[in-house]
Amino acid sequence: AVRTHNPPPHCSLRWLSHSIYFYLFAGDITQKGYEKKRSKLIRAITGGNLPPWLSGRGRIPVERLRECHACVSDVHTEAVQAVLARHVERKMAVPMPSKRRSLVVQTSMDAYTPPGDGALLRHSSAPFVEHWMSRPSQLGPAHLGSTSSSSSSTQSGGSGNAGRLADSLAHSHLSHLGHTHLGHAHMVSTACLVPPPPIWSPHPPLFSENHSAPPDVTGYSSDSSHSHVERHHMSNMGTIARNTQKYGNAERMETGDGVPVSSRVSAKIQQLVNTLKQPRRPPLREFFVDDFDELLEVQQPDPNQPRPEGAEMMPVRGEPLGVVTNWPPSLEAALQRWGTISPKAPCLTSLDTAGKPLYVLTYGKLWSRSIKLAYNILHKLGSKQEPMVRPGDRVALVYPNNDPVAFMVAFYGCLLAEVVPVPIEVPLSRKDAGSQQIGFLLGSCGVAVALTSDACHKGLPKSATGEIPQFKGWPKLLWIVTESKHLSKPPRDWFPHIKDANNDTAYIEYKTCKDGSVLGVTVTRIALLTHCQALTQSCSYTEDHRERLRLQEGRGASVMNMMHVISVPYSLMKVNPLSWIQKVCQFKAKVACVKSRDMHWALVAHKDQKDINLSSLRMLLVADGSNPWSISSCDAFLNVFQTKGLRAEVICPCASSPEALTVAIRRPVEDSSQPPGRGVLSMQGLSYGVVRVDTEERLSVLTVQDVGTVIPGGLVCVVKPEGVPQLCQTDEIGELCVCSIATGTSYYGLTGMTKNTFEVFPVSSSGGLISEYAFVRTSLLGFIGPGGLVFITGKMDGLIMVSGRRHNADDIVATALAVEPMKFVYRGRIAVFSVTVLRDERIVVVAEQRPDSTEEDSFQWMSRVLQAIDSIHGVGVFCLALVPANTLPKTPLGGIHLSEIKQLYLEGGLHPCNVLMCPHTCVTNLPKPRQKQPEIGPASVMVGNLVSGKRIAQASGRDLGQTDDNDQFLFLSEVLQWRAQTTPDHVLYTLLSSRGAVSSSLTCLQLHKRAERVAALLMERGGLQEGDHVALVYPPGIDLIAAFYGCLYAGCVPITVRPPHPQNISTTLPTVKMIVEVSHSACVMTTAVICKLLRSKEATATVDIRNWPPVLDTDDLPKKKAPALYKPTNPDGLAYLDFSVSTTGMLAGMSHNAVGAFCRSVKLQCELYPSREVAICLDPYCGLGFVLWCLCSVYSGHQSILIPPVELETNPALWLLAVSQLRVRDTFCSYSVMELCTKGLGLQTEALKARGLDLSRVRACVVVAEERPRMALTHSFSKLFKDLGLHPRSVSTSFGCRVNLAICLQGTSGPDPTTVYVDMRALRHDRVRLVERGSPHSLPLMESGKILPGVRIIIANPETKGPLGDSHLGEIWVHSAHNGSGYYSGYGEEVLQSDHFNSRLSFGDTQTVWARTGYLGFLRRTELTDAHGERHDALFVVGALEEAMELRGMRYHPIDIETSVIRAHKSIMECAVFTWTNLLVVVVELEGSEQEALDLVPMVTKAVLEEHYLIVGVVVVTDVGVIPINSRGEKQRMHLRDGFLQDQLDPIYVAYNM
Repeated sequence: AVRTHNPPPHCSLRWLSHSIYFYLFAGDITQKGYEKKRSKLIRAITGGNLPPWLSGRGRIPVERLRECHACVSDVHTEAVQAVLARHVERKMAVPMPSKRRSLVVQTSMDAYTPPGDGALLRHSSAPFVEHWMSRPSQLGPAHLGSTSSSSSSTQSGGSGNAGRLADSLAHSHLSHLGHTHLGHAHMVSTACLVPPPPIWSPHPPLFSENHSAPPDVTGYSSDSSHSHVERHHMSNMGTIARNTQKYGNAERMETGDGVPVSSRVSAKIQQLVNTLKQPRRPPLREFFVDDFDELLEVQQPDPNQPRPEGAEMMPVRGEPLGVVTNWPPSLEAALQRWGTISPKAPCLTSLDTAGKPLYVLTYGKLWSRSIKLAYNILHKLGSKQEPMVRPGDRVALVYPNNDPVAFMVAFYGCLLAEVVPVPIEVPLSRKDAGSQQIGFLLGSCGVAVALTSDACHKGLPKSATGEIPQFKGWPKLLWIVTESKHLSKPPRDWFPHIKDANNDTAYIEYKTCKDGSVLGVTVTRIALLTHCQALTQSCSYTEDHRERLRLQEGRGASVMNMMHVISVPYSLMKVNPLSWIQKVCQFKAKVACVKSRDMHWALVAHKDQKDINLSSLRMLLVADGSNPWSISSCDAFLNVFQTKGLRAEVICPCASSPEALTVAIRRPVEDSSQPPGRGVLSMQGLSYGVVRVDTEERLSVLTVQDVGTVIPGGLVCVVKPEGVPQLCQTDEIGELCVCSIATGTSYYGLTGMTKNTFEVFPVSSSGGLISEYAFVRTSLLGFIGPGGLVFITGKMDGLIMVSGRRHNADDIVATALAVEPMKFVYRGRIAVFSVTVLRDERIVVVAEQRPDSTEEDSFQWMSRVLQAIDSIHGVGVFCLALVPANTLPKTPLGGIHLSEIKQLYLEGGLHPCNVLMCPHTCVTNLPKPRQKQPEIGPASVMVGNLVSGKRIAQASGRDLGQTDDNDQFLFLSEVLQWRAQTTPDHVLYTLLSSRGAVSSSLTCLQLHKRAERVAALLMERGGLQEGDHVALVYPPGIDLIAAFYGCLYAGCVPITVRPPHPQNISTTLPTVKMIVEVSHSACVMTTAVICKLLRSKEATATVDIRNWPPVLDTDDLPKKKAPALYKPTNPDGLAYLDFSVSTTGMLAGMSHNAVGAFCRSVKLQCELYPSREVAICLDPYCGLGFVLWCLCSVYSGHQSILIPPVELETNPALWLLAVSQLRVRDTFCSYSVMELCTKGLGLQTEALKARGLDLSRVRACVVVAEERPRMALTHSFSKLFKDLGLHPRSVSTSFGCRVNLAICLQGTSGPDPTTVYVDMRALRHDRVRLVERGSPHSLPLMESGKILPGVRIIIANPETKGPLGDSHLGEIWVHSAHNGSGYYSGYGEEVLQSDHFNSRLSFGDTQTVWARTGYLGFLRRTELTDAHGERHDALFVVGALEEAMELRGMRYHPIDIETSVIRAHKSIMECAVFTWTNLLVVVVELEGSEQEALDLVPMVTKAVLEEHYLIVGVVVVTDVGVIPINSRGEKQRMHLRDGFLQDQLDPIYVAYNM
């Protein structure tokens, strides 16, 4: 809709007011300051006279808004603006998506909707309670007008916007659960036209003393809570007003707990988190109704939906086709007649881009040139014996639309030669949108020759040799230029054979379907002639009419009636939109054929034109009059040009389709007392396929105009669009079908589709045929009104079925355009289509954004479009995307290519610059959230186990027997001393350099001697006492081992710490300091290099070095040994402290007893003896990695080949080459090492084979991990190195955790690791159901290794602590001699976490003490047997309990969602998910250009919806490497969550799905 002249002053003032409101309220400003600035700005423009509605504080009535738009003819625009005005009264906060840039000037409208507003939201037409409008609180990190000095490149409004989302999203999500999306309000911010009422803010610090509890966003709110909040709002005005100032520009703010924080963003987020603190979610229940089919909600039909009530319609017949004696028997005969009788009469005038006549084609010229072309086609192509083209063959016509003369000659030349022309557009490039499908059509039609003009031939893409290359998907074509100078003259005696019109094919017209495929509609010669006769009769053409025609039908009708056609090309219309009107005046044309677009353009440009006179027009044929929205162009055009002689009755819309040609046409009536028919139809009725005239003056209406009566000689009926072609009722919308000679006859070469479209036999409700003749489906939707007038409401191709309701794409485009059209997007460049998500159609809107519109403006426009579509059509939009100007695929005529756009969207190749997803509003068929089930009784849990599972889930490894000499020693330090005496020269450790050479080694005696000297250093220089803690900060190597045993010899408790990274001190040093502090270390031991690093400038800038304990450098050890080695006496005393990488500040203590039992257990499982060699490529700082690196060799006597993982970065093949050259049988690595080898050596296997790499001796390659086994990675590794001799069964995993560093380890003997497939949906309900491989929703899980000797496992319920059956998912509890002895945590005294280390079952075996691992898993008894013939129990780890997410009452594991996300788009390198309040946040790392960042948002949202039935709340797109990964290659999701909440991720884009 377009403003045709300047709006009245009060109208522009209102828009001014709206923009002032935005400008002032985006920054830090008080209420008083706002009023002052506002009136000052307005007075500067109005001269001091304020209209009452600008000075008042009330809302603008809809009537005023209508009056304001009186100047705009488009009724729809008015309706949309009124809807948006209503939305202002209940505007909702949605944070603007944020992009990375150095400074974001952001105007966001934030507000809060009260809890319990479900009832309000249910009826969008009801006026909203005014006092819920709230002024925006500045939650943006870099909001407009902020005086903050902390703006930087990271302050992109990134995760800070998360804060703005919580309120709106929680409520948006909550309110949609209760009802369908009919009339549901979008949670979007809108431009506000109203001054701000008093503020109501949800944040805790702003509550008065007697505040109510923060709103609960997890469930439904009752009405009572709603009224309570209302009262609270009124009583709180004073408090809020006082606090506003602090809110605006406070540098330091307080959190909800009153703790001052310095970061604005994190404080805001903290406030929101406090506000949204929910009562703890009820634990997952033990019993629930097992519904593993978990069907999606089926949309229940609305009991109040309108249903058709009229009688069955009768077919409507057009007037009989009159027989005129002198009508020619065929079109060729007509051409012959006029070409010989009136050769000088003008037939066609073509214009150049300046609007001057370029060429006038006379009937004589057309006749002679057509004959010449026909002769050349038949006789000059190929040889005499083998002509290339015979009568009946198909020939392509490739002409630009600005050369109608050449096209007309070619068309009639083909008719005379009796070959079948296939007109197509000029391919502009080899990759033209849609040209491949046209190539398929040409191929299926057997086209071998293409006729084209000289100019067009020169413009086609050429190869280096000057030949026209074969276009993608096209057959090989011979290109023929049809200008006379290139053609041979026919002999004088040669004349074409002119027959009467018959059923031979005259031409094939191509049609592009909704899915982008191209079909050829064949039109016979008799149909072409009859169509021309019908048009002639409808339009009362006579031989002296002048006109301009652009319809394909016009080719024949003009020649048949010897008319003069002036063709105005598209290129001229672009330069001068008024050119067609000027030609009507110049030639005094009687008939003009235009599109509504041409009328619209003329309206825009008419102001400067003075002498326009349209009184000569007898008929203005609107070719696309069947589009319901052409009525606005027709009305506006009439309003403006009525004063220039245009009569209302002249405007004649018509309806046509490729299959049925012209279906209906409005005749010019002389009696103007008979106005054309129009109906104001309820949009809701239309969505149910019912015609309901709107009587209540609602906003959601569609005004349609008739397209006249049925074409002469035709019979039209309306049938149901789907299924059997049954006649509709009179008040029902259906597809129009036509029975007439003048229609297409088939889709070329497609008999099945032809039968469904061109051979339709409509039936009445009784089942009888209504006619013996076949009807043709027109693809037009509509109904027949009173007086036989045809009304079109849309096209089948534009039909979108959402939840059983029909919506038309054109209607949605019109609504989008009515929201401040022309300001932000290009009018003709909006695509609306549907995609299937979760078994229902979802609407996607894509538009081209104008280059001059800002981010904020575009976002506001998008939000308003969503509201308008929601209110007017009662349907939610799934995705609204804006792309840069000129980037949508074009058709050769310049329109948008819908199917290509849809394809790009589905492939994630659209590259939008703005995107807004609204899954909460439009996805209403999610399965019901899991509900709490009633308890069965006190013994339910016990009974449940025996009923639900076959057996209690418990298992154990074999017994630890004492067999070896070293088993007599209780302490590891004693074992080392014994080995130094008995086998002094036996090599225990060998360290490899990055080149694979031995850089150092240690024998038993060397290690003992060095340990003694370290002990001496600790006692002399450190002055340490027995039991003091010592931090060992060493790189992976021999020094670390010597320092560890030195501590044992001195009676100290060592703790190994990863040294800070020299290139990244600022982030790695604080972790070192934290471990040193938490462990209460009395001193730090390290090398000279690290010692220097700790004292460097960067280090002192990062942490305060003065608070550190003394730092001892062990490179310079004392020469003498310690006076006496410490002899430990208490086996339960601490041996060392273990810092787990997957936590912050958690240290687990390991006693001497536990160390001995652990080493013995690993020795038995892996069969380790002094003669063995084991290669270890692990970090030696915690867990099993530390035990294997430092302890096992001393205990078992085997030689450990140490390979620091950091060396693999320079030489990825180092580990595998070492294993091969040293003929190692057992090796240990981490997932990060395995990934490095898989990625780094993937293409080098042949080269490695040539270097002699042989892995056939490896019998155990164990991945050390604290997570679910990564099957995809282990399988890729096994597959990749299978050719180098690696046996797939040798690759396995282990499992350990904080409370027990190794629970499972595959070992050397025993059954192969088992893999099972479980139902992922059952797993969400904490149930284990095994399924077959490849079945839907199946999840493969691999056993985590064999249970170690001396270890017992039971699966327990984490809430009730009761044992579970083996069909349950529960927490893994472990009992073993090498359990940790407790946590040494935190800041303060050492606290033993008894719940983790000393838990007991609530019933059953209540005496045994278990340690809780914090991991969920299950046990399965397999068919395999172990060495003793017992059935093997396999442990399957599913995921960490603290990372599992409870959403919709079910338990989800992050890894499953991440797997789906990584598969969603090729540019996603890595991803991580976590929950924030009750939202699912997905962080993806983008590998590729930043242009692709926004493509990921719809792809990620859709993937998670489809596979997990979850709605993603926030999508954060970051650079590669942002997701923190620990030394074992495990994602640190909790660290990432903290970084997100504190706005430290520097994201490329943050999208908030509404």
